[in-house]
Amino acid sequence: MPRAALALDPATISARIAPHVAAWNSETSPGMMIAVLSGGEVVHEAAYGMADLANGIPLSSRSVVRIASQSKQFTTWLLLALEREGRLSLQDDVRTHLPWLPDYGRTITLHHLASNTSGLRDILEMMTIGGVPILAPSSRQYARSVVGRQSELNFEPGYDLLYSNSNFLLLSEILEKVSGLSFNELLKERITGPLGMHDTALMPRDDVILPRLAGHHRRAPDGNWLKAAWGIAIGGEGGMVSTLHDMVIWQQNLRQPKIGDAAMIARMENAGVMINGVASPYGYGLVRDHGDLGDAVGHGGWIAGARSESVRFKEADLGIVLLANHDDCAPYVLARSIARDLLEAANEGPKEQFDLPAGTYRDEAGEDVFQIELRQGQPYLVMNMGGAPLLPVGSGSWQPQASIPAFALKAEAGGALSATRFGRTRRFIPILPTATPIDRFAGRSFAAQSGAFRGETGKAGSELHLTLSSPEGSQRVKLIPHGDDFFFAHPVSTEVHDQWRVCPWVLPWLFTVRITNDRLIINSDRTKRLVLEKG
Repeated sequence: MPRAALALDPATISARIAPHVAAWNSETSPGMMIAVLSGGEVVHEAAYGMADLANGIPLSSRSVVRIASQSKQFTTWLLLALEREGRLSLQDDVRTHLPWLPDYGRTITLHHLASNTSGLRDILEMMTIGGVPILAPSSRQYARSVVGRQSELNFEPGYDLLYSNSNFLLLSEILEKVSGLSFNELLKERITGPLGMHDTALMPRDDVILPRLAGHHRRAPDGNWLKAAWGIAIGGEGGMVSTLHDMVIWQQNLRQPKIGDAAMIARMENAGVMINGVASPYGYGLVRDHGDLGDAVGHGGWIAGARSESVRFKEADLGIVLLANHDDCAPYVLARSIARDLLEAANEGPKEQFDLPAGTYRDEAGEDVFQIELRQGQPYLVMNMGGAPLLPVGSGSWQPQASIPAFALKAEAGGALSATRFGRTRRFIPILPTATPIDRFAGRSFAAQSGAFRGETGKAGSELHLTLSSPEGSQRVKLIPHGDDFFFAHPVSTEVHDQWRVCPWVLPWLFTVRITNDRLIINSDRTKRLVLEKG
């Protein structure tokens, strides 16, 4: 049902937003910037907390911060613009533009890349598995070499939707090759210059110095704030910075284009992808979802030291832009909570008694796993990339509150859960940590056929450790058994800085490992069945 446009005075809007940002609205905390648009006009714009804790500089709407994966919508806009000029086609084979990529045995098109349906494994996970400290400085060529050594796919192109930064890294490379310009030059020529978004640019690493660049922060285990830094060079997959002022201009352009046109924006919102007969929520750089506030479209961002979300609720013609210079918030959930309060909307979803038992679950026929937890009475789905609240979606099903839900869960007899996504249903069964004897798993060597990874198992006291290596690095993880041959991989060290060397976020687990007589199989949210053969 369509909702009335926002009809609140500025003071009331500020008062309703204040509780949502109270935890970060102080002189001792980094914070966030929030804008509210109604009918395309700004009705609230404010900054909360500090840009620079050491020097006492508060955030403002002109503070420059990382927008992380919101960069993807700029990449796809540029892609569609060059396609209109006949300089490329979304049906092009990616290897036509980037012949240095391996032959995957099937065609991956630019359409597959832009819609996250290519099956390419995520570069950040490949670096994590291969022992590359993501927070350490490295070059763009280094990132290209990591992607170029991955010859196996997670699935056949077009079979599934799986978010992968590798897709947009390759699109960035193609944009530069086709246009003859750097990403920043192309961005300025086509988008930021014409729109007057003068503080929006690509910032590949955190060693770049920019005017009014805010500090980025993360929580230490003791609750204090630490500086966050990003090392590997990133492009249109997540390397852009912007301001609240500029991102408001961008959302206004998505609503009523000054550059591009409505047809281009409609393609970004809906790429027409069907997966097993079900529409994919991911368009070309924008994500659609439907909740108690009606249809929404936008994109979020997540990087070490920053979070962001920009979303427009179409029926209410309400926009929320949220940029944080820390990673201690959930902007997707926060933006929707703010919108619900502003529209005086109660959650209209079905009211159901939560009936999914807490615990750890494994795909009965595979290696995918998840956990269900209760946090202050709120059920959460936890996967290796983090967690999201579970909300009822009718008929006894529960779904994580996320832009791209992992699946809808439903209780089955005998303690199992069914998980349905794109019309495909799998059965997950509860598992527990076990006292599996580990001697029989130690002293084995494995290697991927592509030569990209090697693995060796060994004992360290009472623990089973796995050393993984790649041409770029190596790391050692400890394996916690959850069955006869199934393990959860965790950093060996419990010191948070050592964990950040392994992965730029402290994750519930890094990945899972199954060890058979002749194989070691690595699996995670974004890496499916990475097989290393014995010998």
